[in-house]
Amino acid sequence: MEKQIEILQQQLKQQEKLASLGTLSAGIAHEIQNPLNFVINFSKLSEKLLDDLSEIVEDNADKLSEDDHEEAEDIMADLKENLKKIAEHGERAVSIVQDILMVSRGKENEFLPTDIRKLVREYVWLSYHALRAHHKNFNISIQEDYQDALPQMMVIPHELSRAVLNIVNNACYAVWKKAQTELNGYTPTIKVSVSSHEDNAVITIDDNGMGMTDDVKQHLYENFFTTKPVGEGTGLGMGITRDIIEQHHGGRLTFESADGQGTSFTITLPIRTK
Repeated sequence: MEKQIEILQQQLKQQEKLASLGTLSAGIAHEIQNPLNFVINFSKLSEKLLDDLSEIVEDNADKLSEDDHEEAEDIMADLKENLKKIAEHGERAVSIVQDILMVSRGKENEFLPTDIRKLVREYVWLSYHALRAHHKNFNISIQEDYQDALPQMMVIPHELSRAVLNIVNNACYAVWKKAQTELNGYTPTIKVSVSSHEDNAVITIDDNGMGMTDDVKQHLYENFFTTKPVGEGTGLGMGITRDIIEQHHGGRLTFESADGQGTSFTITLPIRTK
């Protein structure tokens, strides 16, 4: 009993820490938003000025040597391409910041039209980069397959993103743990797909990690059950994930797993467009 109380205390401390980090992340995201807007706006303004410069160069082409004119054209083409990349990556950063703010401010049971392909992709890669931040020499093969022409769906975005993140975090941990013991030749791999089947959207997340024993499968959704060391897992993630999918979205969460071979989770959500 004392041991269980100690574990619960550690898990509650971890939850408090995560709550504080959530508040801090929202503040940081808000502060980053303004400089990102400046980056994007000035890149677009610079692109417009570059167009004006291009017209001036063309109007004065007869005053430049052929080599100088060609070099000027090459430089302006490179600058246009660079500005395009700055704007593109700046807008992607803004999208990530908005996702963070959405998670921190999300209202309970607020359904919003959402591109779930974009949502899934963002949180798959956020999970990957979080793993890389802790284990810089570790890498994963991520294979993605997103069906075209999926309609925007009415979901609770901050909750669905949390569910996806929980599953992908576990997949990353499973392949990382297996990589510590496997001989050369093992490639940690996570496969992600988003598709439609009849009136449902189907999200699958497969990994070739440690897999689960029969005992772990039986207790997977129990609160405070975790196979991770104290401080690395709260044992709440999968129970919350199932509630998000099944109770809040009316969907289904299923999984298949073989000990030592890997795990596959499937999220099935009814397609609601209004």
